[in-house]
Amino acid sequence: MRKLRRSEILVAAGMIPVVLALATLLAQRPLPRTLGPQAGAEALAPVLDRRGERLTASYQSRWNLDDRLALERVPFFLRTAVIEAEDRRFWTHRGVDWRARLSALWQNLRAGRAVRGASTITEQVVRLLHPRPRTLWSRWVEGFEAMRLERRFSKSEILEFYLNQVPYGANRRGVVQAARYYFGREPETLSREEMLALAVLPRAPARLDPWRTRQGLAAPLRRLARRMRDDGLLSAQDLAALGSPPPVREEDDAVPAAHFLAALRARAVERYGGAPPAVLRSSLDAQWQRAMQRLLDNRLRELASAGARQAALLVVDLHGRKVRVWATAALGTEADEIGLDPVLVPRQPGSALKPLLYALALTPSCAAAPPTDLRCGLGWSAATRIEDDALAAHVGGGLHPYRNYSRLHYGTVSVREALGNSLNIPAVKTLQAVGGARFLALLRALGMKGLTRSSDWYGDGLALGNGEVTLDQMVQAYAALADRGRFQPLTLFEDEPAPRPLNLLDPEASSIVADILSDPQARLLEFGAGGLLRFPGETAVKTGTSSDYRDAWCLAYDARYVAGAWFGNLDGGPMDGVTGAIGPALLLRSVFAMLDRETPPQPLWRSPRLVRLPVHDEDGGQRMEWFAPGTAPPVQATSIRVRAPQLTQPFDGLRLAFDPRVPSQLQALPFELDDAPPGGVRWYVDGQPVAQTETPRYLWPLVRGAHRAYAAFDEHGIEQRTAEVRFEVR
Repeated sequence: MRKLRRSEILVAAGMIPVVLALATLLAQRPLPRTLGPQAGAEALAPVLDRRGERLTASYQSRWNLDDRLALERVPFFLRTAVIEAEDRRFWTHRGVDWRARLSALWQNLRAGRAVRGASTITEQVVRLLHPRPRTLWSRWVEGFEAMRLERRFSKSEILEFYLNQVPYGANRRGVVQAARYYFGREPETLSREEMLALAVLPRAPARLDPWRTRQGLAAPLRRLARRMRDDGLLSAQDLAALGSPPPVREEDDAVPAAHFLAALRARAVERYGGAPPAVLRSSLDAQWQRAMQRLLDNRLRELASAGARQAALLVVDLHGRKVRVWATAALGTEADEIGLDPVLVPRQPGSALKPLLYALALTPSCAAAPPTDLRCGLGWSAATRIEDDALAAHVGGGLHPYRNYSRLHYGTVSVREALGNSLNIPAVKTLQAVGGARFLALLRALGMKGLTRSSDWYGDGLALGNGEVTLDQMVQAYAALADRGRFQPLTLFEDEPAPRPLNLLDPEASSIVADILSDPQARLLEFGAGGLLRFPGETAVKTGTSSDYRDAWCLAYDARYVAGAWFGNLDGGPMDGVTGAIGPALLLRSVFAMLDRETPPQPLWRSPRLVRLPVHDEDGGQRMEWFAPGTAPPVQATSIRVRAPQLTQPFDGLRLAFDPRVPSQLQALPFELDDAPPGGVRWYVDGQPVAQTETPRYLWPLVRGAHRAYAAFDEHGIEQRTAEVRFEVR
C-alpha cells in the first residue's frame, strides 16, 4: 500500500472543513414561512360541547392547536421564569449560547456523563419543528438552524411559539394546557409557586411530575427562585414568602374525547367542505363524557386480569340521534400507538344481532315478496313456538353442531323465551325462515356497510353475529328498534337537523322486541333470576359474545337513550370467559343509573295497536302476551283470566334496610304483580299514587319508614285492587 505524501495529507486535512460545511448545509431543513403548528396542522375551529363548554383538543397530536396564548397575554412572571430556567441570555444571543455550551461541555467532561444540555429556547424550537435523534451531530446542525431561525423571526415570535408548544407531562403542550392539567386553572390565575413549577417542569416532565411526588419539584423550584433573586427578578422578601411546591388539583377536568374529536372533524369536512364555521358545536355532553369515561376505565381495569385490553362506550339521545358520550379506553399504549378507535373498528357482535332478526320475523308477512323486501316478514308473534333441539349444518365435509350457551336444549319454546334467553338454535331456525338475503338487506339498510359479502358466504352464522360491525353501527340500529322502527343516522353536531326518518322496522314488531328485552321473566332459562340485566328503569337489554370470548357487547335502551359498550382486544386476542353479561352489562347498569338521575325514566314506547291476550304454556299454565293485529290465534282471543293479578312484592311484613355500599339514590324496591292486567297498573304507596306502568313491575325508590302499598287496575271496565301490604324500610 502506497504511503500518503505530506502534501496529500495536508490537502485531505484542508478538505475536512469543506466537507463538514457541506454536510452541515445539506443536513439543514427549510424553515417555515410562519411560526405556528407545522406540517399542515393549521389551527382548527374550536369545538364546544352541547352546553357550550370547550372540549379539550386531542393530546395525541404533535401540536397544540387550540389552547394558545399571544405572548402579551402570558403572565410576565411566568415568561420571565421560563426564560430564567431555560435560557438566561435568550434576549442577547443569536440562536446559540456559546458561553453556556462551553460551560456545559466542561461540566459533562468533569462528570464523565451528560449532566447538562445548554440548549437555547431557539434551539428547542428548532427541535420541535425538525425532530431528530438526540446525537452530537443533531446538536451541531440545530445550532445553525437556530441562527437562521433568529434571522427570520423576532425573539418575541420565537418565545410565543415556545410557550405554546413546549412539551409537558401527559402529552400536554404549552403553558395553557399545563396550567389546566396540573393546577386546574388558567395561566393568569396561577400563584408564583405554580408559575415557577411550570418553568422547571419541561426539563424533566416525567421525573418531576407533581402527580407522582410534590417533593421532586422542591429543589429545582428553589434553585430557580434563588437564581431569579440573584438576577434581580425576584426580591429577597418574595423569595422568603415562597411556599412549598404547589399541590396538583385532585381531579383532571379535561374532557377525554380525542377519538370523538377526530371523528367530529372528519364529519365536519363532509358537512362543510373547505368552509367550516368559526366554532363547531358538538353534541357531546362534557359532564357525562368525564363521568362515564371514569366508569369505562374502572370496568376495563377490573377485567384486565381476564385479558380485556380495550373498551368503548357510546351513548345516544334518541331525540335527534345526538351522540352524548363517545368514550374509549385502553390498557397500555397499543391502541394509541396504532391509532385505532374501538368505536369504529369492525368486530363480531355475537348474539347482539338477534333482536333485529326477530323484529323481521315479527313483521307481517306478504304474499310472493322479493327475498330482500324489508316490508315483509313472517307474521310471527311473541307466542310463536320454535323447536329448540339438536341442529347441525354442513361445513365442508363435516357437520357443525349449533349449541346454546348453556349447551342445553329446552324443547319447544316461544319467541319470547328464544330471544329473552338468547338461544342460538331457535335463532338459526328463524334466520332460515326469514331468509339470509332479507336479513342481510336489513342490516345494510340500518347502516352496517361493512357486511359486503353475500348471504351465502355468511350462511346461518349471520344469526349468531359472524359478520363484523362497529359499535356506532350497532347503537344506530338499536336506536331504530327503540324509536318505533324509524332509522336515522347518528349525528355528532348539536345544531344539525335530523334527517327525515326511514321506516325500516315494523313499529309493532319493534315494540314487542323492546317488551321482550325488558322482561326479566323472559330470560330465566339461561340467565336465571340474577340482577345483572335488571336495570334501574324499564330498559331493553341485549348482550353479545363472539366466539372464543374475543368480543363482549351489551346494548340497552330506555324511552330516551340508547347505549352500547364493547370490551375485547383490537388485535383479535381472546379474553378469559368475559361475556356480554359479565363485562359490559355491569357498565351499562351504572350508565343508565347516571342517565336516570338527570332524566327520570319513562316506560318504553308500546304501540297502541298491540293487544294483550292470555296464552297457554306447554305445561298447562297461562300467561299474558302482546299481539300485533292479525297475529293472535282466535282461540286465544276468547280465553278468559282465571284470577286477578296478585301483588307478589312487597309482601306483607317485609323488612329491608339500605345497603351502605350503594348510594341511597340508586336503591329501589321492585313492586311486582304475578300477572299483567291488559290496561296497565297504577301503584299506590301510603294511599298516594306514585306511578302508572304498562308492565306489572315498578321500581320504587326506597324511603325510610313504615309504608303501605297496593296496586290498582281495570278489569272489564271496573277498577280492581290488590290486597294492601305493609312493609318497613330501615
